[in-house]
Amino acid sequence: MNNREDNSKPVGLRRQVLQLFTLAGVAAALPGSYSLGQKKAPKEEAEGEEVSPAEDLMREHGLLNRILLIYDESVRRLEQRQDLDPGVLFGAARIIRTFVEDYHEKLEEDYLFPRFQKARMLDDLVVVLKRQHDAGRTLTDSTLQLATASTLKAAGDDKAKLIRQLKAFVRMYRPHEAREDTVLFPAIRKVVKKNEYDSLGEEFEKKEHKLFGEDGFESMVDKVGALEKRLGTYDLAQFTPAL
Repeated sequence: MNNREDNSKPVGLRRQVLQLFTLAGVAAALPGSYSLGQKKAPKEEAEGEEVSPAEDLMREHGLLNRILLIYDESVRRLEQRQDLDPGVLFGAARIIRTFVEDYHEKLEEDYLFPRFQKARMLDDLVVVLKRQHDAGRTLTDSTLQLATASTLKAAGDDKAKLIRQLKAFVRMYRPHEAREDTVLFPAIRKVVKKNEYDSLGEEFEKKEHKLFGEDGFESMVDKVGALEKRLGTYDLAQFTPAL
């Protein structure tokens, strides 16, 4: 009888056994849930981080800035007697009224201004900001009335008044939102406790969804983009200077 080790097992079988052990060792070293012969367990979808109250208000200012650009281009065309679709100007003013004034500014007036006044912080700034909100609403009332085909095509007093009011609105709101972004909003945490700050963000979100649906902000961005396309200002590249 031969005392040598029996090597009669097929070479292919021995190779498969070695591969199994190798794979098992690699699987044990890898992160996550791996098991031999099984696919990796699906990862749970990461939850998106909540938008903070300050971030929420600042991105809404970005939306406002895009409408101010629409106002700028509308003024340029009116002054140069170029064609201007009254529906674009009226639509921009309607977004100012519904999203900026009746929602965004109401949040500031109902949730932020009283807290700053109670804490005796930035009192003078808050007074000016509220006064500018009121002035903006008056200007928007007039813009909604004057943004008609007859006004835009005529060369009368109404057209001149519309141009003045659009300029006044832009001139006021650029420094208005800049001061809020750099002074008021960064100070929110000083007048709101940590747990209250989080709940404030949730309250903002609830109001947005109630008024404008689950995709409230995103839907407004789409609406502004559609107006920009009709006006011809959507392509960002056109604003790059030729150097």
